[in-house]
Amino acid sequence: MRNMISVFVLVSGALLAQSGTNNSKTDNTKPGTTVLGSDIQASLKRAPADGVQDESIKMIAIDKTHVGVGAVHRAAKGVNYAIIHDALTEVYHVLSGSGTLVTGGTVTKPERFPADSKTVKELAGPSWRGTTIQGGTSRKIKAGDLVIIPAGTAHWWSQIDGVIDYEVIRVDPGGLLALK
Repeated sequence: MRNMISVFVLVSGALLAQSGTNNSKTDNTKPGTTVLGSDIQASLKRAPADGVQDESIKMIAIDKTHVGVGAVHRAAKGVNYAIIHDALTEVYHVLSGSGTLVTGGTVTKPERFPADSKTVKELAGPSWRGTTIQGGTSRKIKAGDLVIIPAGTAHWWSQIDGVIDYEVIRVDPGGLLALK
């Protein structure tokens, strides 16, 4: 959890610096936002054991950018496809389990998510999905690892070793995702 907090602070600080907000002022009264570990665990407990659940827990506005935290549960038997987010950057912090994550490369059989889908409105903004990735980089990812996936980067779990649970920080520079 310490690593996740550090990443969130770094991402938030970078966003504030880009927006021109001066964090060194002593009169800055913007409150911080806390996402409790118990909220993340509760989300993961609601997930179907043999399926996939991707749930947004909190999404806040920092000027025109929205930054959110969610929890994802993936089972080897669940639906899995390659995906590319047009403008959204994601940071994964693996809590338990392991798998092989492929990033970069080309998505095969790409199709656009419908604009009115939950994925577009709540989770990832405008995105593409496909069956696999060709020519990407494969990495074995396990509990404790962090992965930063920049906007426009294809990503796909080519293998999940049983079950993998991870926190995800989503940075939405266009402020398209619903606040929560």
